[in-house]
Amino acid sequence: MDGLKRTPLFPCYGETEGARCIDFGGWELPVQFSGIQAEHEAVRRRAGLFDVSHMGEFLVTGPQAEQFLQRVTVNDVSRLLPGQAQYTLMCYPEGGVVDDLLIYRLGQERFMLVVNASNIGKDFQWLESHLPDAGDAAVPAVELTDCSDATALLALQGPAAARILARVTDAPAGELAAFHFVEEAHVCGVQALISRTGYTGEDGFELYLRAEDAAAVWRGLLAAGKDDGLVPVGLGARDTLRFEARLPLYGQELSREITPLEAGLGIFVKLDKGDFIGREALLKQKEAGLPRKLTGIEMLDRGIPRSHYPVYAGPDGEQIGEVTTGTQSPTLKRNVGLALLKREYSAPDTEVWVEIRGKRLKAQVVKTPFYKRGAAE
Repeated sequence: MDGLKRTPLFPCYGETEGARCIDFGGWELPVQFSGIQAEHEAVRRRAGLFDVSHMGEFLVTGPQAEQFLQRVTVNDVSRLLPGQAQYTLMCYPEGGVVDDLLIYRLGQERFMLVVNASNIGKDFQWLESHLPDAGDAAVPAVELTDCSDATALLALQGPAAARILARVTDAPAGELAAFHFVEEAHVCGVQALISRTGYTGEDGFELYLRAEDAAAVWRGLLAAGKDDGLVPVGLGARDTLRFEARLPLYGQELSREITPLEAGLGIFVKLDKGDFIGREALLKQKEAGLPRKLTGIEMLDRGIPRSHYPVYAGPDGEQIGEVTTGTQSPTLKRNVGLALLKREYSAPDTEVWVEIRGKRLKAQVVKTPFYKRGAAE
């Protein structure tokens, strides 16, 4: 795969028999190691280790850093204390999504943003274009730095994650609340930022560290977690895990054409915090009523709903939306999907028809998420 970018952990992939890489948005990344089903089950029942070093990291610093982030994101950055993180989104003036991201408050005037790999260049340009005018100030009000190439990111997820991590760190990571972090920890003898967020529906941690330290930490964690069944996990299971938990993927559940409100992420849109880019459009959409909603669907007829499959009101009815993500749930063994549908067809138990290979097959709207940690299967 000539010309593709590689993470610092690429040399480690071949240490696991069965690893298979694909072109993922210009990156040569593992779609699986031991198999998607086996890796998915390992994360649900034991633990999995993910290389997500292709994600982007930006530093935002300066006396007006908080005000700047308040302006360009939809959540309320002022609520963050140092050591806390939040999920948020950046929107276009029309309300569609530039990207979804995490913001880490490192200090009063220091923040780290974690953005999607496919959007690193676009996001940086978007943020750069909205920086406050420096004027004649000797010290910039806001400085924006792309640290993506220098930063590696590992995700340790699953019920055994805290126990495994405790063996290789001096930090009380197991005491971290959700969306909290410790910046200067040591993992496998190297410095790292440890956070507790996750993208699988399970408990877990993220480790941000220098790119040159990534391989040692990857190998150290796999050794520390061997007796707990820790396995490396690829992109395939990462997608099925986040899908079951109804966690959105940019380019499918979120895009320039889909607003956070339509995607069911209104809890992260703080319309009362003051002005921000996209606020007027989102406020109008909320007041007028959403024209469409992201809903869960389950197939009643035999078939698997896939991304972009059209959804209809009946066997001969009008098109009412399309599938954003769909698969056979590895946990539930049911054919389910997320679909963006006209609002009037979004109530649970509503019958809809999905076109699969030229045939309209019956499905019904169901509640999501499809999987909740701790819920009976």
